Amino acid sequence: MLITEIARKARVSPATVSRAINQPQLVAPDSLARIRAVMQQHNYVPAPVNRRRGPKSAQPEQRRIGVWFVGAKANNPSHNWFQDRLLQAQSADQRYRIDVRVLFTNTPDELPRSLASEQLDGIIIQGMEPSAECLSKLREIPYVWFMTRRSATYSGDYVEPNNEENGRMAAEYLKSRGHKSVAVISTDPDYSAVVSRNQAFIAHAHELGMSVHPILGQANPGVSYLEIAPIHGESSILVKRLLEITPAATGLYIPVDHFCGSFFRALREAGKTAPKDFEAVLGNYNPVIYHNLDHSPAAIDVNLPTLIRKVVDHLLWRIENPGVNGRIGISISPRLLLPGSVGPTAAP
Repeated sequence: MLITEIARKARVSPATVSRAINQPQLVAPDSLARIRAVMQQHNYVPAPVNRRRGPKSAQPEQRRIGVWFVGAKANNPSHNWFQDRLLQAQSADQRYRIDVRVLFTNTPDELPRSLASEQLDGIIIQGMEPSAECLSKLREIPYVWFMTRRSATYSGDYVEPNNEENGRMAAEYLKSRGHKSVAVISTDPDYSAVVSRNQAFIAHAHELGMSVHPILGQANPGVSYLEIAPIHGESSILVKRLLEITPAATGLYIPVDHFCGSFFRALREAGKTAPKDFEAVLGNYNPVIYHNLDHSPAAIDVNLPTLIRKVVDHLLWRIENPGVNGRIGISISPRLLLPGSVGPTAAP
């Protein structure tokens, strides 16, 4: 198969196919995925490196990137997960020659104090959405949002989990388990990931013929999701509301898992246990939380290793292509983990 045929089927130029083979880090993620899909479909295997024409992939230049947690306290060990995952990616792929600096600010209206002295090539942003004025002060530094955007109007590139697919997957799982009355339960109902997952779950559960009951906690306006801690008292209130539903909701979707330990404990205190009285599916999988629960529910893994590889790949691409206009968004599909099948591929 010729490169020109691959280019035609993948809707790119032959030069882009050549770069995808020899220098894939320079190709936009969406284009690279299409090219590789065509190559796989036609069993195309590139010639060995020493027999290829055109530019050869060289050892990439080391990049200095920042991971900016907006609305988070400095030196919080719970934010070390990004570095840990990135180290795993670096050990598996030598393209990731990256020097990482972790940055913190208490509010979205301030830049990290050390930003001027770090001499960063690019920034990955997570947490609260920085103000427009704050982003404008970044000047020429490329940046990419990581995980769920706080607003649909965010102006920059982003890599995030597919929250709508998460909610639909949960509804389909509970339907497959025979539940007719279900509930979606969450604290922090205004958090954007929760909003997207809840809406998708409710809509799809209705489509599947189930009765749906939203049981949501109090909103926390202006509070960074990075700093939210579970409150057992709120879990007790949510459980009380759940038990008032008639007929009882036996299938439960918990779109984020940071409070599920407290919630299950409140259910147990009310005399309800799984799987006799209810069956739950979590919209997230954090092994630290999951393996300390009193039972093992199904969970939806947001595929964090892939998310981290994609956001790093895209930031490196954006560093190399600063003049490409327009916002580029990448959404990563989750996967369902059935009870008893969970492994080490966890996501915080």
